[in-house]
Amino acid sequence: MKRIWNAFIYSLQGIASAWRDEPAFRQEVILAVVMIPAAFYLAPDKISLILMIGSVLLVLALELLNTAIEATVNHISTEWAALAKKAKDTASAAVLVGLINVGLVWAIILLP
Repeated sequence: MKRIWNAFIYSLQGIASAWRDEPAFRQEVILAVVMIPAAFYLAPDKISLILMIGSVLLVLALELLNTAIEATVNHISTEWAALAKKAKDTASAAVLVGLINVGLVWAIILLP
């Protein structure tokens, strides 16, 4: 039980760190705070609601992973390296794909 509690605390510390240090994460959390309640109002059914909320939460998870990858790469070396750039760029691209997913899911569900 202690391991589960510690893992929970570490996760909260990670979220707090991302909130403190990552402007993109703060912006996405603010959007989530607006979009998730809106989904409860706008979703025509429970499946749509799950998809709408899930797509928003996925962006937050991807941003946290992007932050972790960037921090790891920066910790390993401050020198420019092609593989470091590739790691950072592809992690950032994952966030972009998540944002596109939000747009598509919400558009497909809400537009006639």
